Amino acid sequence: MYDVAVVGSGPGGYFCAMRASQLGLKVACIEEVSLLGGTCLHYGCIPSQTLLHSSELYARFAHEAAKRGIEIEKASSHFPLMMDQKIEVVGDLSAALKALFQKHHIDVIQGRGRITDKHTITVFSDAGKKQVTAKSIVLATGSRPVPLPFLPFDEKKILSSTGALSLQTLPKSMVIIGGGAVGVELASVYSRLGTKVTIIEMMPSICTGMERSLADALYELLKGQKIRFLLNSNVIGAKDLGAKGVQLWVRLGDGIETTITGSVVVVAIGRHPLSNDLGLLELNIDVTSKGNIMVNSQFRTSHPNIYAIGDLIDGPMLAHRATLEGIAVAEIIAGQKPRLDYTQVPNVIYTNPEAATVGLTEDMAKELGKSVLTGEYELKGNPRARCARNLDGFVKVVADAETKRLLGLHILASHASEMISVGAIALAKKMTLEELASLPFPHPTYSEAIKEACLAALGGAF
Repeated sequence: MYDVAVVGSGPGGYFCAMRASQLGLKVACIEEVSLLGGTCLHYGCIPSQTLLHSSELYARFAHEAAKRGIEIEKASSHFPLMMDQKIEVVGDLSAALKALFQKHHIDVIQGRGRITDKHTITVFSDAGKKQVTAKSIVLATGSRPVPLPFLPFDEKKILSSTGALSLQTLPKSMVIIGGGAVGVELASVYSRLGTKVTIIEMMPSICTGMERSLADALYELLKGQKIRFLLNSNVIGAKDLGAKGVQLWVRLGDGIETTITGSVVVVAIGRHPLSNDLGLLELNIDVTSKGNIMVNSQFRTSHPNIYAIGDLIDGPMLAHRATLEGIAVAEIIAGQKPRLDYTQVPNVIYTNPEAATVGLTEDMAKELGKSVLTGEYELKGNPRARCARNLDGFVKVVADAETKRLLGLHILASHASEMISVGAIALAKKMTLEELASLPFPHPTYSEAIKEACLAALGGAF
């Protein structure tokens, strides 16, 4: 019998398995496919980040070449190489993860896991089925993209995010349904390469839940990058036009109906927990109507030795959030008492510029009844941004007006993903704006804009 059996090898699952092994527990990890790493490594974070990087380099080079009258090959010629690089990066990281599992003596059992009693997982594979027993079971199977009822994925012309990151040829046009993080990131990749991209979003703004001023500014910048938006709009029907692509019927915000055609359509309206085939009903494990497994503050289900983490439970579907939960569960099983504070978990959108946020937005803070103090600093005043000609964006701090304690940090800037951890640390340490502004930020760096935003809030901006 194992001490811990983890079902799923995504960021939550593999960090849980490795941390449990570090703590002296005997661990097995059950994974349905032959490769470790889950959606993040193979179909999400890593492939998208690789393509975002490649497409941004191409767009910058093409722009500078054009200014000098130099003609370069079209992106369609480079696209296969970009995809090859993506495959190489994923392969390298997958091999590294396999080596880590071997280092930590974690048994990998390939197959689809289903709980058959509170200590037993039946694993189904091409070789048959086998039973794995464990004192504790951790469910970390992640999530899947949600299709529209009248637009089932075929991953040829009707794409999920997985299919959109695996295209073999560069499409002439792309319609993306959904203006959240996935939608705008995919739009960024393909618009940079010359694809005509339209985003259809049912809400009046993109990236709902983000600090509103940040989302509004990002929207304007993306429009300037030739991404077309149809906000307050719903897709109500579709027709396959064969070689011409897919035609969508769209109801606009004013009630007018129109059509739009794309070589491919990407449906990026959200993800659904992969909880429906885990044997939960038979064990009376509580699940919400949305498919989320219900857990307590210790990630325990209605069976105290069965845990669930990551995309399976309620909350933002973020790889680094799942990682924290996986490590926490391993420590709980080992008898420790870890503490998680979700207000310290950053969220990043990898557009250009990047949008990153941590803690409370201004609206959230006001809804909690706090007296709010804010400060902003535009990147056009930042020396490093001027050197690199990355002048778009700003930094905004949200603080308690009485105590001056930081409540949230929101950044729209090149390298915002690298800067936002300053805010996470400041929140964890309960720092005030004065304390944050007094830190010696190196010069010239983008991160100096954080100091300037704090000073602006305090009335001491230079």
